[in-house]
Amino acid sequence: MLPPLRPLVNDHTSAQLAQWCVEQGQKSFRADQIRRWIFGRRANSFDEMHDVPAALRAKLAEHFDFFAGEIARHQVSKDGTEKLLITLRDGEQIETVLMREETRRTICVSSQVGCAMGCIFCASGLNGVKRNLTMGEILDQVLRIDRLLPLEERITNLVVMGMGEPLANLKNVLPALETLNQKGGMGIGARRITVSTVGLPEKIREFAKVGFAYNLAVSLHAPNDELRTQIVPVNKNIGIAEILKAADEHFEATGRRVTYEYCLMAGINDDPAQARELVKLMQGRVAHVNVIPMNPVASIDCQTPSQPRTQAFVEALERGGIVVTVRKRKGADIDAACGQLRISAKKDEAASVLPVLQTAP
Repeated sequence: MLPPLRPLVNDHTSAQLAQWCVEQGQKSFRADQIRRWIFGRRANSFDEMHDVPAALRAKLAEHFDFFAGEIARHQVSKDGTEKLLITLRDGEQIETVLMREETRRTICVSSQVGCAMGCIFCASGLNGVKRNLTMGEILDQVLRIDRLLPLEERITNLVVMGMGEPLANLKNVLPALETLNQKGGMGIGARRITVSTVGLPEKIREFAKVGFAYNLAVSLHAPNDELRTQIVPVNKNIGIAEILKAADEHFEATGRRVTYEYCLMAGINDDPAQARELVKLMQGRVAHVNVIPMNPVASIDCQTPSQPRTQAFVEALERGGIVVTVRKRKGADIDAACGQLRISAKKDEAASVLPVLQTAP
């Protein structure tokens, strides 16, 4: 049996770390120093924190792990997108992506190992969900990407749209976001933080009450329940009407316009008639539709619509008065869609042991 893992230093909130410092016979302000090294000065170990007393650094190294795992793969796209596959300390793997656009540096982080939602176009849930990520494991993805950037660059935006359903792990996602938002953390404004959900009404309501005006993105993908249940199986027990009602309440509570994401799949949900049906759903709402042409996944039988087909869908929305954008495809040459790199790594691992299995007596 493997020995129990040590806590991650970033599984502690600012207040908890301050309390821990006091318990070690140190002043509480030492926690602020430690966090400045982690989130501001890009330290890679406790030893680098030279203004922290040596005795406290030794205690930190004794009690905590600094990083949540190791970078198993690092891929860079022609368009500047970067993707990391991180192997966590228990052997599970997650993905995180850096997207570059002019002055923006947006990081997309995972919230779970795998996903239980079963969306037909997404590689994240092909093997189900293994577990929630801890607060420290969520923050670790940000730290890893941050340390890849040149000294003069910083992460400007954060989206929780990677592997997993964030609202199913609110107990760890929320303190991670608060840490990133804090001045002593990364200082990313709440308006630059977006959380994506498949649509869990009660969790959306809980998310609206946290006291921070984070952005909400709902992965809708269909204009009616029959089609949406085919694309997003959990919709069977929820329904679009309940999701829209909860999203409306989020807007009322936060004042933040809700984004409805629509992954466009050829021959499935890309007909202009479906766009017109979507218009009816969105009318009267302060909303934004983000059309996302499918990022092809080898193991999933869904294809990207042609550019003219995508344009016809978008124009149908615009004629209906809907605010719409088309997300640029990024990182297509590096398996940038959620879960792709993890699956690719597992296939490579299986292939590497296959000859041994075939020749074993």
